[in-house]
Amino acid sequence: MSSIRPAVVLLALMTLLTGVLYPALVTAASQLFFPREANGSLVRENGTVRGSRLIGQPFSSPRYFWSRPSATAPVPYNAAASSGSNQGPLNPALADAVKQRIDALRAVSPDAERPVPVDLVTASGSGLDPHISPAAAAFQIPRIAMLRGLDRARVEALVSQHTEGRTLGILGEPRVNVLSLNLALDALR
Repeated sequence: MSSIRPAVVLLALMTLLTGVLYPALVTAASQLFFPREANGSLVRENGTVRGSRLIGQPFSSPRYFWSRPSATAPVPYNAAASSGSNQGPLNPALADAVKQRIDALRAVSPDAERPVPVDLVTASGSGLDPHISPAAAAFQIPRIAMLRGLDRARVEALVSQHTEGRTLGILGEPRVNVLSLNLALDALR
C-alpha cells in the first residue's frame, strides 16, 4: 500500500500537468500570439466562412480556377482523412485517373493543345493542398477569361496579385491559393 499511494499521486499530478495545464497554456499562447492560425486560418466573406487558407476545396464549375485533385476518401478534401493515393507512377489506376483529368481539362479549355501542368492532374501527398503552381493558374486563364467575359490581361493581373512567393524567400516554390483567387475573381463582377 505504501508504494501505491505515491504512484496514484504522481499519476494525478502528471495528468493535471500534462493533460490540463500544459494544453491550456499552449492554447492560450496560440490564441494570444497566432489567433488566425490557431482557429484554422478561416477565410470569411460577409461573415460567412468560405473555407480555410490551409485546406483545399473542390471547384468544379469551369468559371472558376480548379484546385489540385484530392486523394482523400470518402469525399475530396476530407481533412479527417488526409492521405495521398499511394499509387506509383507505373500504376494503371493512376495513369487512367491522370488521363481522365487531362481530358476534362482539355474539354473546357479554349487552347486545349498546350501541355497540362502536372499539379492539375495529380494529387498532393496530403490530398489537401490549397495551392496550385503559377503555371497551373496560367493554364486556366484563357478558360476563365472567355467564360466570364473578362479581358485576359485582367485575369493575368489577378493571378499575379495572388501569387505567393517562396517562404522566407528560399523555402518552397511560388504558389497560388485557389480559394483566395476564386473569391477575388467573384469580386470582379
